[in-house]
Amino acid sequence: MSQKRKIIVILGPTATGKSDLAVWLAKKFSGLPRGSSRGEVISADSRQVYKGMDIGTGKITKKEMADVPHHLLDVASPKRVFTVARYKKLAEKTIEKILERRGLPIICGGTGFYIQSIVDGLVIPDAPPKPQLRKRLARKSVEELFGYLKKLDPRRAKNIDNKNRVRLVRAIEIAKILGAVPKFKLQKNEKYEFLQIGLTLEKKSLKTKVQNRLLKRFKSGMVAEVRKLKRSGVSWKRLEEFGLEYRFIARYLRGELNKKEMAEKLTTAITQYAKRQMTWFKRDKRIHWVDPKSKREVEKLAADFLYDKIQPPNT
Repeated sequence: MSQKRKIIVILGPTATGKSDLAVWLAKKFSGLPRGSSRGEVISADSRQVYKGMDIGTGKITKKEMADVPHHLLDVASPKRVFTVARYKKLAEKTIEKILERRGLPIICGGTGFYIQSIVDGLVIPDAPPKPQLRKRLARKSVEELFGYLKKLDPRRAKNIDNKNRVRLVRAIEIAKILGAVPKFKLQKNEKYEFLQIGLTLEKKSLKTKVQNRLLKRFKSGMVAEVRKLKRSGVSWKRLEEFGLEYRFIARYLRGELNKKEMAEKLTTAITQYAKRQMTWFKRDKRIHWVDPKSKREVEKLAADFLYDKIQPPNT
């Protein structure tokens, strides 16, 4: 029987129902195995860490949590950059505290780099943000940023999302500080064993879910949320950096898009984002892919894992 402590990961692209499944799983396996006290969820979402960004990020509500403890939500100011290195540090501390309580940690989210930092024990380079450099880069388009990165660090440019301004700026920043974005070192994890369960939907179903979810969020006050963030001192530039809902609503509020254009562009952008998420996750052959509705399959995977009966995923 494995001596490593067990952690379950629920991952996948946006709008696939990860949060609901994580809560269900936490409640299903509370008290198991070997006298665990309860399941607790650790968010792995690069925007849900920020305070005041609730509707646009689809942050789980208190009611939806159903008394299951959730961690790493609302831990940062949206005015400041939150790095993967900080996420890793906080997540590892949280995991240890849950295990001390004999709880079952369940990592849940769609930010692949956050998840990989924990599962693969990435050693993140120490390269603190450079405000003056960021100020200069803010004046450049994403195309110019990508071209600049290609000159600085061609290797990193080959595998970066060339439409993601935040990641482009960070990669340039690291390259300027360290000479190049280093290959992240893997630090073999001797303490934990992970079960990664991926949720996936076929393209048409995903687009329908994205559209329905957006409609619900607009009705819930998503535009007002962005207005409130702006009034609180979050700049237009910073809202653009958050991407998706915050980027296109910011453009709508500035009069650059009408409401119909905003909704259409946002639907397309979220669908494309989900595709990029899947491209990232599909590289990891350790992930067990399931239909979000297949709770019986998820339950069996979790039970087999917790009791050392798990089989490797089909590759």
